[in-house]
Amino acid sequence: MKKIIGIGNQDFETIRKQAYFYIDKTRFIKKWWEGGDSVTLITRPRRFGKTLTMSMVEAFFSVKYADRADLFEELRVWESEKFRRLQGTYPVLFLSFANIKETNYEMARRKICQVLVNLYQEFLFLADQEILGDKEKKFFESVSVDMDDMTATMALHQLSIYLARYYGKKVIILLDEYDTPMQEAYVNGYWSELVSFTRGLFNSTFKTNPYLERAIMTGITRVSKESVFSDLNNLEVVTTTSEKYGDCFGFTEEEVFAALDEYGLSDRRGDVKTWYDGFNFGNRRDIYNPWSILNYLDKKRFAPYWANSSSNSLAGKLIREGGKDLKTSFEELLKGGTVTAEIEEQIVYEQLDDSEQATWSLLLAAGYLKVKKLDAYMSDFGEWKQEYELELTNFEVRTMFRGMVRMWFGGIAASNYNDFIKALLLGDVRAMNVYMNRVAMATFSYFDTGKNPSGEEPERFYHGFVLGLMVELGDKYILTSNRESGFGRYDVMLEPRDLKRDGIILEFKVQDSDSEKELSDTIDAALDQIDKMRYETLLTAKGIPKERIRRYGFAFCGKTVLIGGA
Repeated sequence: MKKIIGIGNQDFETIRKQAYFYIDKTRFIKKWWEGGDSVTLITRPRRFGKTLTMSMVEAFFSVKYADRADLFEELRVWESEKFRRLQGTYPVLFLSFANIKETNYEMARRKICQVLVNLYQEFLFLADQEILGDKEKKFFESVSVDMDDMTATMALHQLSIYLARYYGKKVIILLDEYDTPMQEAYVNGYWSELVSFTRGLFNSTFKTNPYLERAIMTGITRVSKESVFSDLNNLEVVTTTSEKYGDCFGFTEEEVFAALDEYGLSDRRGDVKTWYDGFNFGNRRDIYNPWSILNYLDKKRFAPYWANSSSNSLAGKLIREGGKDLKTSFEELLKGGTVTAEIEEQIVYEQLDDSEQATWSLLLAAGYLKVKKLDAYMSDFGEWKQEYELELTNFEVRTMFRGMVRMWFGGIAASNYNDFIKALLLGDVRAMNVYMNRVAMATFSYFDTGKNPSGEEPERFYHGFVLGLMVELGDKYILTSNRESGFGRYDVMLEPRDLKRDGIILEFKVQDSDSEKELSDTIDAALDQIDKMRYETLLTAKGIPKERIRRYGFAFCGKTVLIGGA
């Protein structure tokens, strides 16, 4: 009989007690414990079983589950007598920052304090024990949502002391989704305040805590050591490129195909692989995200379940606000191509506004990209280099990003953008001008939010605009930008898939007030450049006659756009 699929259930005890569908990942317990690492940080994309794994570890080691050996019977970890004796023998502190998604520092700090308060409430019986002195009892009582920084950052350290004294054993600490508040702090502009607070909390909990047996932290990213881990030299970091625990998070292809067989879906293996395969951890290939697989098994229809399961605001912000080179690279990814970049697995959030490398690193860590190939070599200057060839992870991720681009032109600009597309296809320059100016007014500031907006305004806008063209016209045209043709590099080219259609070349120029008195002069300069550089060469080589190649110049002055054609 097929087991019930409990969508969204991340509690190990509930899944086992209710006999819900479950793929045995208890080998992680054995691998982690025998590895002997003091503090382990494991990064994996969201919805990859991190929380369920932490719940499983708590159920295995915590004294709270000393009488629940039945949860592990018939699972792999239970095959070892050594590990059967370990079950239910340690005090465990399990906390999560998954719900700390605030728009300001004050609320984020209060919610972290509330998480600590909830943990203290779980062990409230300690306050009545004689093992606590008067000062310790007073500290216990001082833990509240309004506690000062010293109390908050020492709360886990002190609770470790009390539990170790009560049980006669050091404490295991599990911190799930440690970086969720940090991502929100970056998006909402309170990064430095939050980092200062969490650095003190992590130092007292994981570094200067003699009552710590071992600890696991999970998250999506490895935040740079300089930011929050500057004093933690006892940290073992396991990222998506690490060999450790490669098959312990997510579903392997063997596990997915076995599940498809069990649910009578063997004939859908190929489609499932196209949609949901593509995650690589270390040298382990063909890892599937569990969220999408469980939803597909339950609903039996294809949809971007993982991509739409939570906010993609950070990924969207990085791409939308990125410069022209990043947007051009992203255009290539959307078309099924690759980008080559050096990757730094320590994410420096402060550099995300200025560094393409940091952006690609974060998108890789978050699961939106996968490594197609790695080239390691010594440069001419004697520097060791590692270049990663990256591509979008799978069809699900590509679908999500295409939807995101459509949303960028939503709201006020949506109808005008669609009308502009229609006017472009019809060659109606007058209508193109009307609708393009409405689009520009509604969306300029949306794309122009970098640190130096005034000089990059048209650049940021038009590359966002190009992404929108790609999504809307991808079935009719092969759209490329900033490519060589003739004697130069054109801005945008629309190569028709049906050669009976016209080819289109777009050139964007900002008005040079010294030499161009009117925007019409700027248009003339743009059209002249198309002709002189012979940008039409690529299209004519494909068999499109020159008379069926339309040329348009886009002239910018602030948020005003004038379009002229030839």
